[in-house]
Amino acid sequence: MTTYSYESLNKHLRSGRVYRRDMLLPYSKALDRDIKTLVEKGEVRKLAGGLFYKPAISTFGLLPPKDGNLISCFLRDNHFLMYSMNQYNSLDLGLTQLYNRVVVLNRKRHGVFKLGNRQFDFRRSNKEFPRKITPEFLLVDLLNNLNELAEDTTLLKNNILNNVFRYDKKKLLHWAKVYGKIATKKFIEEICN
Repeated sequence: MTTYSYESLNKHLRSGRVYRRDMLLPYSKALDRDIKTLVEKGEVRKLAGGLFYKPAISTFGLLPPKDGNLISCFLRDNHFLMYSMNQYNSLDLGLTQLYNRVVVLNRKRHGVFKLGNRQFDFRRSNKEFPRKITPEFLLVDLLNNLNELAEDTTLLKNNILNNVFRYDKKKLLHWAKVYGKIATKKFIEEICN
C-alpha cells in the first residue's frame, strides 16, 4: 500500500495543536502541497497565512484551538497577557457594556489580526505587564483605555474613587507607575494618597 507524503506529515501533527509553517518543514519535502491536501481533506484548518490547526474532536464536533496555544504560536513567544475588556465588569464599578474584543499585550505585534474565526487586538507594550490579570492591573488598564469605553467616564471615576478601598494601594500605585499613562498615574496617585 502506497503512503503519500501528506499522510506522513499528518502522522506528525497532534490534535488540538497550532503549527506555524516553518515548524512543519522537517516532515515534508513538498510542504505546501501536503498542507493544501490536508486542508482539502479537512484534516487541518488554515487559521491565517502560515498558521495551521490540527482540530481536536469532541462528542459535539470539532473544537477550536485554545487561545493560549494559538497566540503563543502566532507570536513565537510565551510572553503575553490575554484578556477581554469584559473583565472590566468584574471590578464592580457599575460598568454595563459588553465588548467583543480580546486584547493581547505583548512585546512583538501591534494591530487587529484575524486568526481563525476570531479577531485579536494585539497591543505591543514596552512597559511591564503581569503574567496574570490582577484587579489592580485591570483597574489601571481600564483607566488607560477610558476613551475606548462606552461608559460615562465621570461616573466611572466617581465609582473608582468610592471603591478604592477594595484594592491593594501598593499594587495599584506600582501598576500605575510602570504601566499607566500620565493621566492614569496622576488619578491613581490622587485617590491613593
